[in-house]
Amino acid sequence: MAGSNSPHLGGMALDPSVLPHVIDNSSIATDGRAYPQVRTELRTIPSFLNAWSVVWMFGQNILILAVAVRLDSLPVWVIAFLLMGRMHAQFASLMHEAAHRLLFRHRGANDWVGNWLLGFPVITSTPAYRRVHMAHHREEFGPEEPDFALYANYPIARDSLRRKLVRDISGQTGARLFRNQMRGFTSSDARVRNTLWKMTAVQILIASLFVLAGHPWLYPLMWVLPYFTLWRAINRLRSIAEHGGLRADSDRRITTHSVVQHPLARFYLVPYKIGFHLAHHVDAGIPFRHLPRYHQLLRSAQYADDVVEYPSYRAIWKAMAR
Repeated sequence: MAGSNSPHLGGMALDPSVLPHVIDNSSIATDGRAYPQVRTELRTIPSFLNAWSVVWMFGQNILILAVAVRLDSLPVWVIAFLLMGRMHAQFASLMHEAAHRLLFRHRGANDWVGNWLLGFPVITSTPAYRRVHMAHHREEFGPEEPDFALYANYPIARDSLRRKLVRDISGQTGARLFRNQMRGFTSSDARVRNTLWKMTAVQILIASLFVLAGHPWLYPLMWVLPYFTLWRAINRLRSIAEHGGLRADSDRRITTHSVVQHPLARFYLVPYKIGFHLAHHVDAGIPFRHLPRYHQLLRSAQYADDVVEYPSYRAIWKAMAR
């Protein structure tokens, strides 16, 4: 049971008897997968639009910092700091897309951008993330599930969730994970050591760019600090809204939550449509730009309905912290 030494799963899983049945339609099969012609359309990778997404992600965050420097007032700096937490969510979302090799049709471009422009700047190895993340997709909550600890034991007491978020926002979670990651410098695996040195080189480059811009203090305060604080809280809140309290099953509606995607959440918490997570798990080969359409097809076919889908992130977090 929750609170014991062994993790408890399935505390928020729907009973299969309440799941809706797919109606006869020309797009979606009974398991939620799109029929071949529709699937081919949904799986088309819009490489040029995705390239713009990467460029504009950098551009908008540089612009945010430039405006903050220009206006130089406390309220503006607070807003900029909060938006830097969003920036890390943006990096993670596009890196996730590259890990699925859905960012660009060209595999080499996908992997290079995913690693050097999206992973290393936020101290992540995209190939290493891909290995553990694909285990997650092969079988959610299976024997190789990398995030048991993050998803287990829900629903939990409100005070328990509050303590977790305090550890996140205060930097304790980030510091612990960073210390564990830095132990890789003494790893017997040369690939691990080399990857960490590459990450370090990219961080030195980023810090140097801030120095060249005449604002070296922006690197620790507006790049590193949001990573250790805001991003950790965002990551937990998003992750538990994806799979918290669920369990292994062949039906993705029992392994993955679905949450209505309101504009503010899509802006800050789940950028680049990563919040359409049920659709993503039913077919992990569909690029992010097509997930809203796919989700609508799932709703139209009644694979998903209001029983399956929470009306907001606030609603699902409230259900998780009783």
